[in-house]
Amino acid sequence: MEERKEKMLRDHLGDYCRRFSFLIPSKWRISNSKPTKSSQPVYKNYSCGEGMVKPTGIFLKKNKSTQAALFPQTYKVFMEEAYNAGICFKLLRELGSSDVPRVKIVTKKLSNMAKLEQAMVLETIHDFFGDNTELAAKHRYRIFQVLENIIFEATQIQDDWGERFLLLALDNMTVETELEDIYQDAASNVLLAMCKHSWPLVASKIEEDFLNGIFPHRSLLYVMGVLCINDQLLTPTQRACWQEQLIQMGARSVQFLAEDEWAKALMFAITKPDRTYLEQSPEKTFLFIYYGMILRAANNSAMVRKHLKLLLETSHHFAKQREGIALTIGLTAERHLDDAWAVLDQFGRTGHLKRTLNNYSLKEEEDTKWKWASSTILLSYGQMAAKAKENIFPWVDNISSRMVFFFRNSNWDDTLKQSFLEATLMLVGAISRNEGAHSYEFTQVPELVDCLMVLIKKEPQDTLCTTTRQQVMRIVSGLCKLRPHLDSKRKSKVLFTCFQSVYKLPLVETLEKHTCLLADPPDIQKLYMDTMNALDELLQSLISENPKSEELHYLLGHMYTWLSSEKVHERQRAVRSCMVLLKFLAQNACLDPSEEFGRIGHVVGMLGMLCQDPDKDIQQLMLEAVTYLHQIFLYQKAGVEAPVLFRNFRENEDVQSLSDMGPIPMPEAPLNASSHIIKAFVKHFSLPQMKDLISTVLDCLKSTLDFQIETAGEMLTVILEDFGPRMDSIADIARILYGHLTAIETVLAKKKVLKGIALLSRFHTQELVESFLEYSLPLERDAINLWRAMGSEKMIAARILHLLLNKLQERPIPGDNNWSKDNINYLDSLAAMNTLYEIQFSREYKEAVQNWYPQLLLGLLTQLHYIFELSLLEPSKENEKSQEEEEMPSPRSTSLDSVKSLLYTSGHWKDFAHLELQGAWDLFSNFSTYHQGVTLIARAMVQNSCSQVKGVLFQAISNMDTKPERDKKVASLIFTEFLNSPVMLEEFPKQAILSYLHQGLADPNPSIRVISLQGLKNVIFDTEKGNLLRSQLPAFLEGFYHDNEQVVMRVMSTVSDVLYCLSQQGAGLHCQEIALNLRSFFDDKSKFTFYRCAVFLNWKLRHTLFCTLAWEEGLSARHFLWSCLMENSNGEFQIYLTQALKYLHSHLRNLKTSAALFIGYTICYYPKAIFQKANEADMALFYSTFEELKKDPEQAIRDFAKRHSIFLEEASKTVH
Repeated sequence: MEERKEKMLRDHLGDYCRRFSFLIPSKWRISNSKPTKSSQPVYKNYSCGEGMVKPTGIFLKKNKSTQAALFPQTYKVFMEEAYNAGICFKLLRELGSSDVPRVKIVTKKLSNMAKLEQAMVLETIHDFFGDNTELAAKHRYRIFQVLENIIFEATQIQDDWGERFLLLALDNMTVETELEDIYQDAASNVLLAMCKHSWPLVASKIEEDFLNGIFPHRSLLYVMGVLCINDQLLTPTQRACWQEQLIQMGARSVQFLAEDEWAKALMFAITKPDRTYLEQSPEKTFLFIYYGMILRAANNSAMVRKHLKLLLETSHHFAKQREGIALTIGLTAERHLDDAWAVLDQFGRTGHLKRTLNNYSLKEEEDTKWKWASSTILLSYGQMAAKAKENIFPWVDNISSRMVFFFRNSNWDDTLKQSFLEATLMLVGAISRNEGAHSYEFTQVPELVDCLMVLIKKEPQDTLCTTTRQQVMRIVSGLCKLRPHLDSKRKSKVLFTCFQSVYKLPLVETLEKHTCLLADPPDIQKLYMDTMNALDELLQSLISENPKSEELHYLLGHMYTWLSSEKVHERQRAVRSCMVLLKFLAQNACLDPSEEFGRIGHVVGMLGMLCQDPDKDIQQLMLEAVTYLHQIFLYQKAGVEAPVLFRNFRENEDVQSLSDMGPIPMPEAPLNASSHIIKAFVKHFSLPQMKDLISTVLDCLKSTLDFQIETAGEMLTVILEDFGPRMDSIADIARILYGHLTAIETVLAKKKVLKGIALLSRFHTQELVESFLEYSLPLERDAINLWRAMGSEKMIAARILHLLLNKLQERPIPGDNNWSKDNINYLDSLAAMNTLYEIQFSREYKEAVQNWYPQLLLGLLTQLHYIFELSLLEPSKENEKSQEEEEMPSPRSTSLDSVKSLLYTSGHWKDFAHLELQGAWDLFSNFSTYHQGVTLIARAMVQNSCSQVKGVLFQAISNMDTKPERDKKVASLIFTEFLNSPVMLEEFPKQAILSYLHQGLADPNPSIRVISLQGLKNVIFDTEKGNLLRSQLPAFLEGFYHDNEQVVMRVMSTVSDVLYCLSQQGAGLHCQEIALNLRSFFDDKSKFTFYRCAVFLNWKLRHTLFCTLAWEEGLSARHFLWSCLMENSNGEFQIYLTQALKYLHSHLRNLKTSAALFIGYTICYYPKAIFQKANEADMALFYSTFEELKKDPEQAIRDFAKRHSIFLEEASKTVH
């Protein structure tokens, strides 16, 4: 079986060799001798991949080189080598096939074969080229591709093979075929692949061909171009040598520029259009470099300028052409900076470019050539800066100003944008690479920054398709490091623009949707992260140039708008930037520790607000940011490393961009993270830092986000509750609280502030009262709510009331040298009065007002006296405000209203009714009748048996011993009037009372002496005096019928005083006589009489009755009074009706009208009664009165008369 296989293989190989003997070198020709059995080859398949076609009939066996070295060549070795060569020749032959898939398979097989039998394959390829000179160009092209791949992939090639293939490549690089440049490039690529193994040989051959005085062939330029572009071909050492060799070649080529033919060939090659417009050919790339190297080495300034000018006169239509021109100018500027500057400056100020800048219309063919010449200029300036290195510093401002000029005056498009970006990037890079930059001041940096901000503003806000944003921010990062540093205004503009451009971008998912239809969509995720990282670098650059806490606060302050954004993704981006910046500072400890972190309070408040954000990612990022801030703060304060505020944040100390970070672990923080943060920071805060924190938290209450308002409220509560007792300078804090309270609009936020004020008032009641009095003149709604909040606790409310009373009594005396209406004590007294007036209506102070009623009553009455002393009048009518504005009450009216409200709101409405219905308040409109008003108040308390008489009495006695005369006067008036109260004798013996009165007689003030003297006349001190007064009453009663009305009024007043003096002993038998004589004087204005009768008869709803009598008018009031009379008549209905019928005959119209209305109401409810009681004359008069009422000026009465006339007619028909 084995012999049969060997025979078949031998026959097959012999047949193959005979058929293709013309392809096999003579050394591999197969002889006719028969091999022995032991020399039978072992077959092996070198195909790679599952999809490759296995060769049929011929198998390649690996040559065992060790055996060949140890033993003489045998027939077996010959057979193995023959097989290898045969298969290699067969595969090379198949490369000429038109079957493209087959060609790809063969190419891979040859590459794999070369990895095992490199020498055999290379020798076979070399012989194949030599023996087959008539091969098609395409076939040769494919063999060159295989050869390039084999050489490039090989780790080592024998020197003799390197030289052979170098010559083979050089021979074919200039061959003209139907494939044109493609064939030459394939041969050139073999030469390039040889650079890896035989670089000195390749370099010498290139230099030899370049410097022969003939303009280099295109393929040689191609090789040079690839060498310049492809960094993988040469090692760093080889590339350094190559660059030096290139400089020498440029210097040795200067002579060729003087030859017209050579120079024209160079310009022709440079201006020759490329095969494609998108990519520039390697040979064109090298030509621009070569041209620049030649001009750089030239020593003739005129020649340099001439060639640069010729170069600029070429077309600027294509991007690669513009870049090449700029590169040539940049290389030239390395030694001829003055010449390059002069040529560019002249070119920019004259010719076609000037017309383009001035927006002149160009012809279409001119437009394509010169349209983007400005971009070439910009790139040229950038290349000049990049190549001139440290020599560029004196030129930076000039170059920058020209770049700014062309940017601002050229037609805007993407080409100009990108050229300006690239040029600026090269300029900044050139400056940054040189250490001497810090010794220069670059005045044009602000202008460059402004142009860059224009670029970023022009980026569409809803898409992210380019790297413009990140390029701009990275350039600005470099510019920020130069002197002079950006001023605050321009820096603020940079931050605002960059934040808006980046943070306002839509969600990444939305950005990806916007690019899904593009032919070549960018990697949005990577582009987005690179953009965010560029922003981080900008912030880090700014803080690095000014490593102070003030700068950190400045940067974070510009994020505040975005940290409080309503959009989650905007907040998230701002929080991320904040966290990365703080992490950078914490891990590099670059802040100046000698300076106090003054605005740490603002930063803590700003960041702590987001630790309870509904978005979990924001929570995680912000908790990490706060942890880094805590480390920074304590290091700044004490210079020691801080404990970790939240765990899980020190696992990786390396500064990373967010794109390199894994998911941030959720910190192990308490449920209320914001409160935890406040407690951790505030215990180290100074007073200014505390104020800053409170102000920031209050600012956050203005947020439109509910969670921020809630968080701010919790933080404020923690601050004031836990640290309130240790606070000082409460006045400043109070001012901050009130200022924010008035600025906040939402009810929820206001409640949070008020709660904080209530907490603070526990520890600093007096300071807050003194501070808030400043905002109580006049008293606005927010100030009222503030006082109510402070009084939410009973003990605090009583304390506040006491403090306000003390402030009320701080009344500077007019006439003093230091007196003025701007005196702080005077204003505090008025403010305290305003506040006392308002809090009387607050339920929070209800109990305190009751307890402090005596002090309040005397204090407010004394305040009214004080205001009279100051002669403060009501605002004149000429100065009255419009109806749309709320009129500010005068101090006098406020003080009087305070007395009224005290009586009414504290439950002493009976006393109030007594005074209101008598019109007693009018007595306080004039200082001359002031004492009468005070007397009537005390009298009302006595007559209504007020429960506060005892307390007011003791307070009056206390005030009688005070120094201010006004206090003594008010106290004396009340004490004297209280002599008519049984409480006086219950509490004091007569001797003690007389002692107080005699004390008043000795007072220097005559008014007080008169008041005390009147008190001594009271009947309680002389029982016989009562009998004497009663005996005089009959004589006074005769005066009731005097013809003079004034005499009658004085007599009535005297009788009233006598009866009041006899209040405890009574008038005796004269009471009925007095009542009968007074009945004829009653009229419709006797409201007080009506009320006193209702009280005497113990009517129901007396309080409602009083309100109706005091403040209601019209038919509704009359109807209520009629109802009260009917409900409490107790069968006296007929008497009232009879009296009403008599009053119809009165000559007084008001009384007649009231009688008619009374009868009208009666008809509605008791129709039969009127007809039973009234005669014909009464009814006629009633009808006539109703007819008159139909013409009454008041519409309501007219309507009433019409309705009741109809009802009366119907009732009359029913009765009769």
